[in-house]
Amino acid sequence: MKNNFKPGFTLIELMAVIVILGILASVVAINVNPFLQRANYEKIRADITQLEKALEVYKMNQLTYPSTENGLIALVKPPENVKRPFLYPIDGYIKSIPLDPWGREYLYLYPGTKSNYDLFTYGSDGIEGGSGENADIGNWQN
Repeated sequence: MKNNFKPGFTLIELMAVIVILGILASVVAINVNPFLQRANYEKIRADITQLEKALEVYKMNQLTYPSTENGLIALVKPPENVKRPFLYPIDGYIKSIPLDPWGREYLYLYPGTKSNYDLFTYGSDGIEGGSGENADIGNWQN
């Protein structure tokens, strides 16, 4: 007598495996999220520190910070109205302007409203204000 059963998994077995994988993914996501938020915050702090150093050297050479209109790009290539072009480094003050952890450009204002210049990101939502991961983070914070 010939066996009519084909080898393989039943629908119930496949659904059970999918449910188990979903539960495991949830547990991992819940446990990893705080570390991801901390990593984003640390990247922002490191980027702001790097940009602050470049801005200070720019100010030392040009006797002022770049204007809001010139923006942070003035650290990469000289603006047309640079005061002392002979002191502008050939490779710029920084190789490239980093993006925040969510892929957006850092915002820059000179003169600043909270310090000499304001260098900041609006957080994960890209909107001013917020709390937690959506909070604004800038150079005026310690």
